Amino acid sequence: MNQRPQAYSSRRKRRILDRSFVIVCVAAASMSIVALTVLIGAILYQGMGHLDWAFLTGSPSRSAEKAGMLPAMVGSIYACVICASVAIPLGIGTAILLEEYRPKNRWLAKAHQFIQLNITNLAGVPSVVYGILGLTAFVSFFGVSSSVNEPAWEFGVSHYDEFFDMTGDYVSVPLSKRSSPTVELREGLQGYWGPQREMVTLKPVEDPARWKQVKQQFDEAIAALTVQPDAPGYEQAHAAAARPFAGYVRASAQPIRTSEKAHWYVCIPFGRGVLAGGMTLMLVVLPIIIISSQESLRAVPNSLRHGTLALGCTRWQMVWKMTLPSAIPGIMTGSILAMSRAIGEAAPILIIAGIVYITFTPEHLMDDFTAMPLQIFDWAGRPQTAFHHVAASGIIVLLAVLLSFNALAVIIRQKTQKPLG
Repeated sequence: MNQRPQAYSSRRKRRILDRSFVIVCVAAASMSIVALTVLIGAILYQGMGHLDWAFLTGSPSRSAEKAGMLPAMVGSIYACVICASVAIPLGIGTAILLEEYRPKNRWLAKAHQFIQLNITNLAGVPSVVYGILGLTAFVSFFGVSSSVNEPAWEFGVSHYDEFFDMTGDYVSVPLSKRSSPTVELREGLQGYWGPQREMVTLKPVEDPARWKQVKQQFDEAIAALTVQPDAPGYEQAHAAAARPFAGYVRASAQPIRTSEKAHWYVCIPFGRGVLAGGMTLMLVVLPIIIISSQESLRAVPNSLRHGTLALGCTRWQMVWKMTLPSAIPGIMTGSILAMSRAIGEAAPILIIAGIVYITFTPEHLMDDFTAMPLQIFDWAGRPQTAFHHVAASGIIVLLAVLLSFNALAVIIRQKTQKPLG
């Protein structure tokens, strides 16, 4: 007789505990959603007023009203594209090797376990450690060059010694390499002059009286121009009048060493450029991609592998035609999370780039750059309240770029997803 009330009481307690747990979970989720909504609402309230086309296409400025986000936005996109291009294929390939090609030899199996343990540990290493590693491995290439500004090898660059001539333009004398001796002025030395890069012969003038005489002739030729400075065609008329005086320089003039880099410029070491930043972010997210790809491959039923091999397929055909397509959704999900972390990282980029205030976009992979998290940090740390609103606008742009990357990855995942049946 007493068993029924006790059983009823036990069921009642379990139901109360079950409902209490559900209530706690709903309350925790609701608090998280409310906090996120408040944060996003506050950012939108502060940042929407400054968010316009001029902000997206402008450069950082000392004035909050003129501040723009373009250099940081382009730098972040470049670095993340490099990071994804290297980390995703390398991470997936490593996961395939560790999961689908497990060694049967005892000692190779021990090495496999050691590698797996290290990859798991690397996923929890702070990003600032990867920044220091990237500084050593990519910026300086383990000290292969004495200075970051003096690469050991470079391609796609031309070096010049430039002399300031009488016309107000530079005459660029080409050099064979960066470390060439300083050019000595002499008669017959040729160089490129003006924006059109015309070839002229340098004419060193040592006598002050002769210099004064030629300078007077040049001033008279310019004064005789009938085209006004603000009228169309003035630059062409000015260049034509100054052409006979191009190359006249003082005999004591000292050159300025300059470099002209193409869009495909590459050097070793990489220096503090976009390529070094992207490769450092690759180190940050690579363990995450490897582990998530491994978990996705493990989720594929072994019956599919056995059936594929039973039909006479090689192991690589099994991986390429069956296992990998089935694991693509999970792999892409892990890659999305990894790239979301990469685009928001600030510590590695700060160590690599070392620059926050940059007013130009990168022209090549070795060019200096900054990233959106660094630019937002710079604005948020300023005492003026106006810059805090600019920082909120930057956060909105960062979230928009992040969501765009995630949306693109989701589309790729949906297009490549194949049913297991």
